[in-house]
Amino acid sequence: MKNNKSLGQHWLKNRAILDEIAELSGEGGLCVEIGPGLGTLTASLLRRFDKVLAIEFDAKLAENLPKSFPGKNLEVVNVDFLKYDLDSIEAPYVIAGNIPYYITSPIIEKILKTKNLPKRVVLLMQKEVAERIVSEKESVLSLMVKNRAEVELGPVVLRDEFTPPPKVDSQVLIMEPKAPEVGDDVFKLIKMGFSSPRKKVAHNIATLKSKSEILEIFEKVGINADARPADLNLEDWQNLFNELK
Repeated sequence: MKNNKSLGQHWLKNRAILDEIAELSGEGGLCVEIGPGLGTLTASLLRRFDKVLAIEFDAKLAENLPKSFPGKNLEVVNVDFLKYDLDSIEAPYVIAGNIPYYITSPIIEKILKTKNLPKRVVLLMQKEVAERIVSEKESVLSLMVKNRAEVELGPVVLRDEFTPPPKVDSQVLIMEPKAPEVGDDVFKLIKMGFSSPRKKVAHNIATLKSKSEILEIFEKVGINADARPADLNLEDWQNLFNELK
């Protein structure tokens, strides 16, 4: 079966890497797999977990997947993962998957904002995006992830390990969800602060206070007057929010 390029599907073929992703995901209990496709990662997950719940958008792939694993505790649901109700899962679970590059951010946001949080999340994604999430140079995505999960990088997977090879390398991102450190109101300020990412934060939030008041607040909370949005961490945004109220 051919891969569906429109869905951003590239099959990882290196069994050692697939086994490593499964090992990083954990062992025993339930694993929810995002986009199993041909079942290359599914095979490794089934050896480690009591059950795999595979969420597959492609109807033909979803229909054929169980045939590859007769007698295994595999449940396949043919639905867009972004529309799947994670709150319907009753048992503790982890999430693993080789996710399409073009919907990386929506997938991560869905996972970390669900009420029924997974214990652990192991996702293979574009290397540049994974690095950006853990970087000290922040973005709205990196701040959202760090606000809701402990995060670390896993192994790099070169593009040649996929069929067909994508244009970029991939990397595993490991997340352990947690209660958020800052609230939604702070993130409204963060999104305003990133409205023009290359401009100074003081410029982007200029409608909230007078220039002199904003600069006074910056000095009070220890933020450089020339700081760009990427320079501020979660604590900086929380402190800024507290003073702007």
